[in-house]
Amino acid sequence: MSATLAINGGTPVRTGPFPPQKKVGKEELKELVDVIDSGNMNRWGGTKVVAFEEEFAAIHGAKYGVASTSGTSALHTAVGMINPSPGQEIITGPITDMGSIVPILYQGAIPIFAECAPDTFNMDPADIEAKITEKTAAIMAIHLFGNPCDMDPIMEIARAHNLPVIEDCSQAHLSEYKGKLVGTMGDIGCFSLQQSKHITSGDGGIAITNDDEFGIRGKLFTDKGWHREQYGPRVYEVFGPNYRMNELSGAVALAQTRKMRDIIDLRRARGDLLRELLAHVPHVRLQKLMEGCKHTYWQFGMYVEDDAPFTPTEFTQALSAEGVPCGAHYIGRPIFLCHDALRNQRLFGDSRYPFDHPNARPGITYDENTCPQTQHVLDRLVQPMCPTQFMSEDDVRDIGAAIEKVAEGLRK
Repeated sequence: MSATLAINGGTPVRTGPFPPQKKVGKEELKELVDVIDSGNMNRWGGTKVVAFEEEFAAIHGAKYGVASTSGTSALHTAVGMINPSPGQEIITGPITDMGSIVPILYQGAIPIFAECAPDTFNMDPADIEAKITEKTAAIMAIHLFGNPCDMDPIMEIARAHNLPVIEDCSQAHLSEYKGKLVGTMGDIGCFSLQQSKHITSGDGGIAITNDDEFGIRGKLFTDKGWHREQYGPRVYEVFGPNYRMNELSGAVALAQTRKMRDIIDLRRARGDLLRELLAHVPHVRLQKLMEGCKHTYWQFGMYVEDDAPFTPTEFTQALSAEGVPCGAHYIGRPIFLCHDALRNQRLFGDSRYPFDHPNARPGITYDENTCPQTQHVLDRLVQPMCPTQFMSEDDVRDIGAAIEKVAEGLRK
């Protein structure tokens, strides 16, 4: 391997493509053929969505599984289960997608952002507690990149304040915290099946819970509140949208769920190997994995040290030149600064709802001073190509060798 960086004219570590990531195959096709042969593509009267809900919930030891159209809708269902009053607040993380935030706002609640910890990149429990007010209705913990949040203190804080906890597991299928699967420690766990996730139905989502009230309310919420088991005139018991998953998506989700453990085992092995290879690389540190936890590597997050002799952008450009794609800064800014309507509190027409609701706490703003530590983490964050279940060990070693070469080369 050439010691000269490829960006300076040396030979790249990786000259060939990485394996393609075709996530579906014959197992999914078989389930889809069943649906087409049945002639029924709606979940009502079908079998695939129900089987997916039951099997996914069973893997997590959950009593209820509520399938829906996306990870966003699964989180909206969870907020609908909790049913906050307009103007109440839900504390969540600032490094996320708007799919975590839109459900809070559409239910008339207000997102409050807790700082991320600089080592795990996940929500800092101490700042969660600091942000609790008399208006707080719930905590939404986000397991970033597949790395579990520090759930013990989060749950202690929640129980002390009598607050339900939603776990956003969209990037963390089968991640483990001290022997427990993510999504099973809070009151409700939510998962995404979007194309990029560990398992996928193209788009789709599911919320799981062991709470009877939440489980029943969630089933109704995703179906416009329609209580279909009551005959005669229609009965709508709760106010909710139509988030029903169809049988075609359910068929793919079912096949993917049956492969999920094998997918995660292989993906985790590849990610753990890269973590091992990079343990002593200078000037970059890996997203901290707490003791007793298991990562599932939706992305491979790394932090360029503040005193490094290169910038995150220089690292990204040099690594990409070595044939290993790399991004920098993830979402760039805390999510509330990424979205003009949210930052300006102009979401619904010309109103400031829910921020101007009589029940809302006055003075809530989102600006550069809201989560400065999070902004600093994002400024230093880089995401090299993440190992997947489709890669060989040699592929992963190439990624590791390229990262080590770049860190050493830029240092010199």
